Amino acid sequence: MKDFVIITDSCCDLPAGLADELGLVVIPLSVMIDGKQYTNYLDGREISAAKFYSLLRDGKSGTTSAVNISDFSSVMEPILQSGRDILYLGFSSALSATFSASTIAAEELKTAYPDSRIYTVDTLCASLGQGLLVYLAAMQKKSGKSIEQIYDFAQETKLRLCHWFTVEDLHHLKRGGRISSATAFVGTVLQIKPILHVDDAGYLKNVEKVRGRKASIKRLAQFAEESAVEPREQTVFISHGDCLEEAEYLAAMIRERLNVKDVFINHVGPVIGAHSGPGTLAVFFIGKSR
Repeated sequence: MKDFVIITDSCCDLPAGLADELGLVVIPLSVMIDGKQYTNYLDGREISAAKFYSLLRDGKSGTTSAVNISDFSSVMEPILQSGRDILYLGFSSALSATFSASTIAAEELKTAYPDSRIYTVDTLCASLGQGLLVYLAAMQKKSGKSIEQIYDFAQETKLRLCHWFTVEDLHHLKRGGRISSATAFVGTVLQIKPILHVDDAGYLKNVEKVRGRKASIKRLAQFAEESAVEPREQTVFISHGDCLEEAEYLAAMIRERLNVKDVFINHVGPVIGAHSGPGTLAVFFIGKSR
């Protein structure tokens, strides 16, 4: 069976060590802060999560940009030249133009390399939701599955990958157009915390509001308890915007209520964190549906 490479992008928010262990190729996106552009490598070589969130807390704001077609081509072509095929699992097309660029690059390379297989999957996922799907795909590869089998697995699984999250600072959602200025002001005064998820189209949706930070974290655990499928067989992923203690608090609740196989915690990277802000907390798992 011809060898193949799984490619993703840095919005997967996986640790660099795990990505290396899984044999992934990760294309970095970038973030602009205070007039300086940083490439979002998983290992934080240009900007660490700690530094990034420190800048946000100091009042700086970040803007992001998608990967362009030539970036994809420059990564994909050497892989094809080496005789290997490609499966790309990308950041939700509803949140970035990155996936669109990947499909254009793939179509151009298919013409140049007609005997090669290049599959692209719009995961409709973000952060460690995307990371969890990529992780599961990589585990399928390790078990000996073919590129077509893993492509089908990713397509069949992505709309069962549940994303539930809350944020600490509503003003980052306001700046991104997710909520109005009035809602952000009133919510901040009253300590209202939104509960959001990523829907079947890959968009962020505000589902409900609760009062107080602890209540919002408990609600995330409740959603997992209500909708996770066979939790004892699952590894649940949790991402956080520089609020590790609260992530560990959520993880403890998940372990107690669901008795899951394992819980994996990592930070929300700068590209997504630029829009969600410090204090973002999210849980990802497989359910019957999103």
